[in-house]
Amino acid sequence: MSVLAGSAGASERGPVTNLPLPRFVSLKANEGFARHGPGKTHRIDWVYKHRNQPLEITAEYGHWRRVRDQDGLGGWMHYSLLSGVRTVLISAEIADLRRQPATEADLVAQAEGGVVAKLGDCQPDWCRITAGGRKGWVLKTQLWGVTPDEIRN
Repeated sequence: MSVLAGSAGASERGPVTNLPLPRFVSLKANEGFARHGPGKTHRIDWVYKHRNQPLEITAEYGHWRRVRDQDGLGGWMHYSLLSGVRTVLISAEIADLRRQPATEADLVAQAEGGVVAKLGDCQPDWCRITAGGRKGWVLKTQLWGVTPDEIRN
């Protein structure tokens, strides 16, 4: 069995998809089993029950992806449970959503830690998110599910 483990190297590519490893995805299903190995015969280590939860893919093997969550826990999940639609998790206790990507910009809303939001554009220090019907810019350092150097338009 050949498994390509992902680490900080952005030039690393998955042997199945040829997509970057590691990379972020979200849980497409309402429930997803993270198994000890790539296959249904392996025991279930974790059950994720939050649709759209951001996860990080660190390895690929056939139809299976090794994922980890914000706590570093995870396992192998079938690719059909995962979506390329990006979400992030508010990792700060409270995150301010601003009208513009600047600390002096008007406050639109606040999001509590643990809130899952849809990821939009990202600049060097800020990302635009949508959560609870509100849109705004949040400091990247207050989000899990986006890399510090990620730029999205």
